[in-house]
Amino acid sequence: MQPLLEQACWDTLYMVGWSTVVAVVGGLPLGILLVLTDRGGLLQNVVANKVIGQVVNVARSMPFIILMVALMGFTRSLTGTTIGREAAIVPLAIGAIPFFARLVETAVREVDDGLVEAVQAMGGNTWTVVRKVLVPESLPSLISSTTTTIVALIGYSAMAGTVGAGGLGDIAIRYGYQRFETELMWITVAVLAVVISLIQFAGDFAARSLHRRGGRSGPGPRLRLLKAKEPAAADISKVA
Repeated sequence: MQPLLEQACWDTLYMVGWSTVVAVVGGLPLGILLVLTDRGGLLQNVVANKVIGQVVNVARSMPFIILMVALMGFTRSLTGTTIGREAAIVPLAIGAIPFFARLVETAVREVDDGLVEAVQAMGGNTWTVVRKVLVPESLPSLISSTTTTIVALIGYSAMAGTVGAGGLGDIAIRYGYQRFETELMWITVAVLAVVISLIQFAGDFAARSLHRRGGRSGPGPRLRLLKAKEPAAADISKVA
């Protein structure tokens, strides 16, 4: 069973890897948009915020197994099939985007409003605030959010195995459950536990490293703001 388990492990990592990329690309701007369009945001639009928030809530509340079945037609139109690891990426990514977007929203809301106001006072537009303040300042939290999303996707990929998506979930269902090979079932569980533990450790280490670096040297935007203010203060003293 070793070659079978190795292939299933790589299939799981393949599905989760590509789904994570799509979730980050789609969920990051969506989460930031939820913050910007909220009351008091830089792009305040209560109607748009409510609509986007409701769509995200509905997508998040849907059980993954139901979402996967509901998207079979859409998956077939994109990949030409509803079976296999490529087909599983579609529902995995769509299910992860609203999940990651809410995590991004929470991370971005933790950014100090004083930094945003300072950049605006210096003439920075919304894109400058997002690029220079919101994303860099919330980066440790965003990495932790990505780690949480990856762990959730591994669980989703195991459920995708019930409909022939491949991966460790497929091995557990076909051999561990349908053929009553209990030993193989527990081996699959152990492999999943090891993979999740390694991913969680790597994500926590990266987030802590960025947090300590920010604590020692101070956030980049703060230093740039101070440097930008010094010439202005010098000019004022000359005029006086």
